[in-house]
Amino acid sequence: MTSLLDVLKEADLRTGFTSEFRTLASRQELDPGTVQRRLLLCLFGLGTNMGIKQVCQSNGEESYEELLHMRRYFISKQALRSTNARLVNATFEVRQPAIWEEGNVACASDSRKFGVRGENLKSEWHIRYRGRGVIVYWHVERNALAIYSQLKAPSSSEVSSMIESVLRHSTQMKVGRNYVDRHGQSELAFAFCYLLGFELLPRLKNIHAQKLYLPATGAANEYRFLQPILTRPIQWDLIRQQYEPMIQYAAALKIGTADAETILRMDH
Repeated sequence: MTSLLDVLKEADLRTGFTSEFRTLASRQELDPGTVQRRLLLCLFGLGTNMGIKQVCQSNGEESYEELLHMRRYFISKQALRSTNARLVNATFEVRQPAIWEEGNVACASDSRKFGVRGENLKSEWHIRYRGRGVIVYWHVERNALAIYSQLKAPSSSEVSSMIESVLRHSTQMKVGRNYVDRHGQSELAFAFCYLLGFELLPRLKNIHAQKLYLPATGAANEYRFLQPILTRPIQWDLIRQQYEPMIQYAAALKIGTADAETILRMDH
């Protein structure tokens, strides 16, 4: 049986992802082989939730202080994001279309609560799941490849997390459709997703209570089979008035001069 550590090492030999981790110190005295070995052990301990102290006890070659140094001075959030993008891209490149089909444009996103100590700056009381904790929001493509993840506070908007992930995942995947649950959608979400060029496909728990807007006054008779779910006509004048600000907000999201959480809070 192949161990997870061997799989991690093989992935590095094929993609060289450990080169994404560079020291924050002013100089590096360790040789590349030692850096690679210690990085793999650190990443294995963190990724399996085993912890670097337990890895040291199992490995016996590296001390806890040596691995702690690697964690502090080499491993950063940006390096982890770059590494994830490199591994995802490498996976896309080796997939055989006969098995995996041609390029995939669909992904699904959802969050999960993790309980943490109250001293964590992002830790808050979660209304739905009860208890203090943080939220990790994942974007996963159809074949179970995680293209992006975020650490969020429970009170933050899942809509903003969904938009940020599609725009910032940094992989080769071109997201054209995004599936979410009912907490990842809103009218504003549909508007911004349309302006940003991808479809929002939510799972609506209360779909029986959803309403459709009429395209014009007096058009209800043209949709006689939809009468029970039709409501007032669309206010096209209001859309024309707000069209320019919406385009400005979408452009700010696209180029990264503003984040989705801030813009959605302003729009509300």
